[in-house]
Amino acid sequence: MSQPENTVIIESDQPIPVAFPAPRRSRQARVVWGQRVVTVGGDAPVRVQSMTNTDTVDVIGTAIQVKELAIAGSEMVRITVNTPEAAAAVPHIREQLDRMGIDVPLVGDFHYNGHRLLTEHPDCAQALSKYRINPGNVGKGEKRDRQFAQMIEAACRYDKAVRIGVNWGSLDQELLASMMDINSQRAQPWDAKQVMYEALIQSALQSAQAARDIGLDANQIIISCKVSGVQDLIAVYQALAQRCDYALHLGLTEAGMGTKGTVASATALSILQQQGIGDTIRVSLTPQPGEARTQEVVVALEILQSLGLRSFNPSVTACPGCGRTTSTTFQELAKQIDDFLRAQMPVWRAKYPGVEEMKVAVMGCIVNGPGESKHADIGISLPGTGEAPAAPVFIDGEKAMTLRGDGIAQEFQTVVENYIERRYGAATAAH
Repeated sequence: MSQPENTVIIESDQPIPVAFPAPRRSRQARVVWGQRVVTVGGDAPVRVQSMTNTDTVDVIGTAIQVKELAIAGSEMVRITVNTPEAAAAVPHIREQLDRMGIDVPLVGDFHYNGHRLLTEHPDCAQALSKYRINPGNVGKGEKRDRQFAQMIEAACRYDKAVRIGVNWGSLDQELLASMMDINSQRAQPWDAKQVMYEALIQSALQSAQAARDIGLDANQIIISCKVSGVQDLIAVYQALAQRCDYALHLGLTEAGMGTKGTVASATALSILQQQGIGDTIRVSLTPQPGEARTQEVVVALEILQSLGLRSFNPSVTACPGCGRTTSTTFQELAKQIDDFLRAQMPVWRAKYPGVEEMKVAVMGCIVNGPGESKHADIGISLPGTGEAPAAPVFIDGEKAMTLRGDGIAQEFQTVVENYIERRYGAATAAH
């Protein structure tokens, strides 16, 4: 093909490198409940965390939501512990979960009165697997160090992990004021936002060192510095990762609703994860009216799976549709297959190891349909406008059959089920 005049073609005999996330460099922490040990950091996979929005005093309601989040894929679930009544409810929530066979670790979210709740409610302190401590909300002046120490001492006593979670909406104002004063003395003062960044990091690192001075092991510490802006989060965590090797919890705070929260979280977390930054993640979505709390878990799983960091569910590649497609059949089939795979995963995960890495393609016409179907483990190419009313099915790169008629959707679902049984069931039986 001829090239336009003045076009410069740059050729290379070097292959384009395959993109992979940078290696992780954080130390490893352990979050434990009973026989369940969730490792965080080091060479452990990136962990997904979520948080309930129930009143913790409602033991049954909270336990049910924790179960839903855990089944959706959350590997740790944070609950609010804000009153003596909530603290008293925590061990009962843990008992309910244990009865249901849900061994997900619980994280206690403490602000303002955590020192008192952990001291006065030892059963709560024991039932939790991790404490979230916000350095900006542990007290002011002389009280701050004493109350912070009480919480760390509880973690040491019960051998619990601690997340030192700094948030720019509740940043230690005394520290920020001090850093503003220092900044005013500089020959070239920093921008106010840069001072804020530094205050976030200093608050986290100083608190982590204080915890270690009290006796908490460095491997029990996880750090977060959460902000609500994408570029702000990237800047803070890039600097934080260069200045410490603690395991890092990653997420936008108050990410927002719907597509805004989803896109902002996916953008920020993906950039940092590609750089090897972040050992646990949470997508802090504001649920749409009537939307399940589990949506934030679904988005977090999709981020990690899209980056190739982990596999949770078989992926479905689907045609977006164009003027060549004859109907919404491919959209309906793609949704039906995707919903079916997700619904079956809690059972399949144990029955068919490896099924979460399966790739399915549901395409709408002949342009990309056969090619995408061949690249998938199993795929179907539905007829487009003017094409013969037939849908070839490809299995492991080869055409296996052609489906016709009104029952294509149900027939293809049966083909997928049989494929899973044959491929992943046989592997299980061999072991």
